[in-house]
Amino acid sequence: MNELIEKMCAEANITEEQAQKALEAVANFVKDKFPMMAGAVDKLFQG
Repeated sequence: MNELIEKMCAEANITEEQAQKALEAVANFVKDKFPMMAGAVDKLFQG
Protein backbone atom coordinates (compact mmCIF):
# COMPACT_ATOMS: atom_id res chain seq x y z
CA MET A 1 0.00 0.00 0.00
CA ASN A 2 2.79 2.41 0.90
CA GLU A 3 4.50 1.73 -2.41
CA LEU A 4 1.34 2.68 -4.30
CA ILE A 5 0.89 5.83 -2.23
CA GLU A 6 4.49 6.86 -2.92
CA LYS A 7 4.01 6.23 -6.64
CA MET A 8 0.83 8.30 -6.70
CA CYS A 9 2.56 11.14 -4.87
CA ALA A 10 5.46 11.16 -7.31
CA GLU A 11 3.50 10.75 -10.53
CA ALA A 12 0.48 12.89 -9.69
CA ASN A 13 2.43 15.42 -7.63
CA ILE A 14 0.02 15.15 -4.69
CA THR A 15 0.54 14.84 -0.95
CA GLU A 16 0.51 11.54 0.89
CA GLU A 17 -2.79 12.50 2.52
CA GLN A 18 -4.35 13.22 -0.88
CA ALA A 19 -3.11 9.89 -2.24
CA GLN A 20 -4.56 8.02 0.73
CA LYS A 21 -7.93 9.72 0.31
CA ALA A 22 -7.93 8.93 -3.41
CA LEU A 23 -7.25 5.26 -2.71
CA GLU A 24 -10.01 5.18 -0.12
CA ALA A 25 -12.39 6.70 -2.66
CA VAL A 26 -11.44 4.08 -5.27
CA ALA A 27 -11.80 1.23 -2.77
CA ASN A 28 -15.20 2.49 -1.62
CA PHE A 29 -16.38 2.90 -5.21
CA VAL A 30 -15.39 -0.66 -6.10
CA LYS A 31 -17.05 -2.02 -2.95
CA ASP A 32 -20.25 -0.10 -3.71
CA LYS A 33 -20.39 -1.28 -7.32
CA PHE A 34 -19.25 -4.85 -6.63
CA PRO A 35 -20.28 -5.76 -3.04
CA MET A 36 -19.26 -9.37 -3.57
CA MET A 37 -15.67 -8.17 -3.88
CA ALA A 38 -15.62 -6.13 -0.66
CA GLY A 39 -13.46 -8.62 1.22
CA ALA A 40 -10.93 -8.81 -1.58
CA VAL A 41 -10.79 -5.03 -1.90
CA ASP A 42 -10.24 -4.67 1.84
CA LYS A 43 -7.37 -7.16 1.70
CA LEU A 44 -5.87 -5.51 -1.34
CA PHE A 45 -5.90 -2.01 0.17
CA GLN A 46 -5.03 -3.14 3.68
CA GLY A 47 -1.85 -1.64 4.90
